[in-house]
Parts: sequence; structure tokens; C-alpha cells
Amino acid sequence: MQAVVYHAPGDIRVEEVPKPECKPGELLVRVDACAVCGTDLKSKLSGNPRIKAPLVMGHEFTGIVETVMPDAVGDFKPGDRVVMATTISCGQCFYCRHSWRNICDSIAPMGFSYPGGMAEYVAIPALALEGGHAVKVPPGVDAQYAALAEPVSCAVNSVRQCNVQPGGTVLVMGAGPMGLLNALVARAAGAKTVLLSEPNPLRRKQAEQFELDRILDPEADDVQKIVHEYTDGRGADVVIVAAPAIPPQEQALALVRRQGTVCLFASLPPDKRMITIDSRILHYGEIRLIGSSDSTPEHVREAVAMIASKQIPAEKIVSHCLPLGEIDHAFELMLSGAALRVVLGV
Repeated sequence: MQAVVYHAPGDIRVEEVPKPECKPGELLVRVDACAVCGTDLKSKLSGNPRIKAPLVMGHEFTGIVETVMPDAVGDFKPGDRVVMATTISCGQCFYCRHSWRNICDSIAPMGFSYPGGMAEYVAIPALALEGGHAVKVPPGVDAQYAALAEPVSCAVNSVRQCNVQPGGTVLVMGAGPMGLLNALVARAAGAKTVLLSEPNPLRRKQAEQFELDRILDPEADDVQKIVHEYTDGRGADVVIVAAPAIPPQEQALALVRRQGTVCLFASLPPDKRMITIDSRILHYGEIRLIGSSDSTPEHVREAVAMIASKQIPAEKIVSHCLPLGEIDHAFELMLSGAALRVVLGV
């Protein structure tokens, strides 16, 4: 079968590989859509030591169940459309026992530890089925939109952790695909006012198609003043930093109200990971500063429901659909900023 295979930094190839041989307890899925995320691009540009190369890439995928092997856990049958919570957990450690499967001691993601979904077929491991990581998608959801379940689920996780309340004000810093998804999920959670801050004019233009209250340019606008205008001088109830950059992560504490929440959704590169914060703002404002990483099967189920019910305008997030063999073009679109989410079809 055809697949996108990671070999080394800068060495990602479209090549023929053997079709997966399904083992007892597994599902064989015929993939028909796999989105390309920022992690895939970073692996292309600078590598990823977590990938057990050579390995098929791709973790934002969906497909149709073709074979249900004996002893496979779950109510699956041929013809079902499925997606995954693709960071597979052990189910036994302290974190799994507390339902925090996304931060399991022994996480093994698809496309990193197991062959991923940038291929014609993928085998879903027995361990994933045992942990509920495979999630069925209702009939009628297009493949290219179902492929967004994993990134939407990551936004569901962050918005839940931030305890976004109906009627509240949320500021999202960063208007890439994940920033937009955080803004959309926050709105779906009941936020009355959703503000977006983004320095890239192309990203700001892309964001205009979504029903947000205001899109700010942090290089031209006084973001703190504008946020205070929307909140009677208090600051946002929640600030979600979806930009992998130091300035917004350092500025966020000054933009949230007392007893509010700042969520560092985006990670920084290993060589630029340290930030400086004003501990007095944190202390006297009783501000919650949290991180958010990945998602659990529960978050994926909620994401699927949001996509199926059109709470998430998936047709606006998926900006390009390309054949599997055009992965390099997908990376070019992402680097240029012209794309939101590129979905590869097989």
C-alpha cells in the first residue's frame, strides 16, 4: 500500500509498504482521510526523537472498519467509521487510573510508536481498543471533517480544564488552526465574548470567516486595553495561549482577571522553552496557570458529537484536500500560512 513514511529530519517519503497484518484483538481500518498537523510539520523540519523511524506518519485520521479480529474489544463491525484518541495509554498507571489517559506514564501515540494513518490502511492495536481509544462516528459525517476529531478533542480538553462558563469572556492568543478550534469550542461551551489575538495578517484574514467578537493585532492594538473594555476593566475570564511563542505566554497573566485561568495550550521549542512571569500578578490575583496537552477518549467522543451536530464549522477549518502523495505540497501550504487544516485523502 502507499504510505507517508518518516525516516529522519527532512526525510519523509511517499513509498510502498506492506499492508498491515491484523493481529488478534485488533481492527483493520481502510483510511480515507488524514489531516496534517503542526507536529507533522515540525517532524519534517527538525525531526522528532519520539518517532520510531522508519514509521508511517499521521495521527489525525479516520476510516472504515474492514476487519474485526477475534477478541477485539468494543462494538465494532465492518463498515463502521472510526476515529481515535491517538495517544494510546497503558490503562494501568496512576494517571490512567485517574482517567488522565492523555498524560499516561507510557503513552504510545499512533504515528510515533505505532504506524499511523497517512496510509491506505492502519491497524488499531488491541491496547487501544481495550482503553476505548477507537470511537465510532455517526453516519453522514464526511471523512475530511471526521478527521478533525483529534484536534477538536485537544481543544475540548483545554476548554474543559479552563472551566469556561456560559456568559464568560475568553481571549485566545494565536489564530492558527488550533487557536481557532479553541475559540470555537469555547463559544460552544457558552462563552458570550470570544476575542482572538494574532500578529499574522493572513491568519487574521482567515479568522474573519468565524463568528468571533473581535480579532486583534497585538503589534498594532493595545490588547490589554481592548480586553478591559470588553470586561469592565477586569480582564478575560480565560486566556488560552495557542501560539508557540514566548511573548504571548509572558503577556497572558496581564490579560486575565483575578481568579481567572491562563492556559498554555501551545508548547515552546526545547531550546526556547523558558519564560519569565510576574509572580506577584499570579500570587495576588489568585490566577490559575495551567497547561493542556493532547486528549482522552472521552474528549474525542465529545469532539465527534460537536462535529456531527455542526457546532464546529469543519468545512471552514479544512482549507485544502490533497491526495496522499502530495504531502510535500501540504507542508508548503502550512509553511506559507495559506492553509488552516490540510487533509490528505487516500
